[in-house]
Amino acid sequence: MSPSEATADTADTADTVTKPAAAPSAGRHTLALFGSELRLVFGRARTQVGLGVLAAVPLLIGIAIKVTGSGGGGDGFLGQIAGNGLFLIVGSLALSMPFFLPTAVTVVSGESLAGEASLGTLRTMLTAPAGRSRLLAAKMVALSVFCLAATMVIWISGLIVGFVLFPVGDVLLLSGSTVSLGDGLVRALGIALVVALSLLGLAAIGLFVSSLTSTPLAAMAATFGAFVMLGILTAIPQVHAIHPWLLIYRWQSFADLLRDPPYYHDIIQNLLLQAGYVVVFYAAAWARITSRDIT
Repeated sequence: MSPSEATADTADTADTVTKPAAAPSAGRHTLALFGSELRLVFGRARTQVGLGVLAAVPLLIGIAIKVTGSGGGGDGFLGQIAGNGLFLIVGSLALSMPFFLPTAVTVVSGESLAGEASLGTLRTMLTAPAGRSRLLAAKMVALSVFCLAATMVIWISGLIVGFVLFPVGDVLLLSGSTVSLGDGLVRALGIALVVALSLLGLAAIGLFVSSLTSTPLAAMAATFGAFVMLGILTAIPQVHAIHPWLLIYRWQSFADLLRDPPYYHDIIQNLLLQAGYVVVFYAAAWARITSRDIT
């Protein structure tokens, strides 16, 4: 080998050694962080147990109605289940909104940041390339996915149980008109989406409360306490002036999708209110976590 060739080989080797490997892009970091948060949320045993409880709600309702032999034509969605199993989806979602779904959301959102702090992993995560803002965004996205997943667990369970235990067919709407089963399924899916979006405001409150403490149980209790207080205020007629601004005031507006034509006014007002809560409490959580001294 000539001296010039040896020199060239040495230079190539030096370039190979000294050239740093290409760093992963910010987009790859973000996607990896989102994936990690989803695995963290859905990998927890309490999350899986909570989803199992939600899946059992339609089963328990369906068995109770089947065993008692309750006929159709009663008041509300439950009175229609025996005549058409599709209403088991709507009835289960309606019964889950006051307690089961909010409880599941408060548990997961309250643990989102406080759980990491209690385990001592939050400091490590905040020093990672993702940064605090991206970490908080990943937490909120994971909570949003959980809200949708929790709602769809009830939807799918209600669909299966309703079709197995009861007859299904054309759907009698609240306005008195009848639509096809396919149209009814689409409306039921729209109801599930509205319910999931209705939970985002509560999830944002839980995320903010979770940023204030390193004790998950305290964050869960405080979030659920806030939910209970909002429910009490909504039930007090003397404070009706503030009712339109309360988180859960229009939660039952999803039923307007079962009219012909659907009424969208209250649904839109509800979703705008949820968006407002998300903006306010997400901003508060961001201000807290970006200024917090993590030890």
